[in-house]
Amino acid sequence: MELNTIQPADGSKKARRRVGRGIGSGLGKTAGRGHKGQKSRAGGYHKVGFEGGQMPLQRRLPKRGFKSQNLKFNGEVTLGQLEKLGLAEVDLLALKQAKLVAQIVKTVKVIKSGELKKAVKLTGIGATAGAKSAIEAAGGSLN
Repeated sequence: MELNTIQPADGSKKARRRVGRGIGSGLGKTAGRGHKGQKSRAGGYHKVGFEGGQMPLQRRLPKRGFKSQNLKFNGEVTLGQLEKLGLAEVDLLALKQAKLVAQIVKTVKVIKSGELKKAVKLTGIGATAGAKSAIEAAGGSLN
């Protein structure tokens, strides 16, 4: 094998379509573009979503909703989960190690769901009004 004899495999290279080269080629005259209209002309095309001047679908439909990207940094823990955890002092790191909240979470709030019988001291963790009263009733505290 020598450099001047190397060729691509048969059928691996397809000749590009040569348009506008006469009737016999099958792609003469209009060169596969059909007759008249915007798409037949050089440089004539439309932007994405254009419907020929009709009000486009994305403008006909109402704007609706919004979801903040900051929500992914918030986490929730229930009273039942705190009971199961069984720690006397709970902070964000302890919740992450127990896999009750995701690693990306920065702020955690305790919600009133389930029961808490043990006294738990929370540091750096928020709580709803109902959860706060339940924690304090069990002898725990929030910092």
